[in-house]
Amino acid sequence: MTAPSELRLLPWVGSEGKPCYLSTDDGSGYISRVADNIESAQLGFAAEILEQAQDTLDDADAEPDELHSLARELTGALRDVLRVAISRNYLLTEGEALGL
Repeated sequence: MTAPSELRLLPWVGSEGKPCYLSTDDGSGYISRVADNIESAQLGFAAEILEQAQDTLDDADAEPDELHSLARELTGALRDVLRVAISRNYLLTEGEALGL
């Protein structure tokens, strides 16, 4: 069995919004592959939203409703990307994040 520090945070939540974890020694098992595919889709969506955000912010005529909708989408994408980062143990220390 995998040690608790080696549990994989899955890219979905369970009942009541609680996180789901996978405990396995097989990183190529069915659930791991499903999680990898979902994470890949989430990262791809985040890249698309980032591109859309730049276009929207460059548009001086963007409506407040459009900006509000974009903020919601960016928030969801950021939440997904953060979950992927935690899952993959790629979180940086504050000094690393600041380039120190």
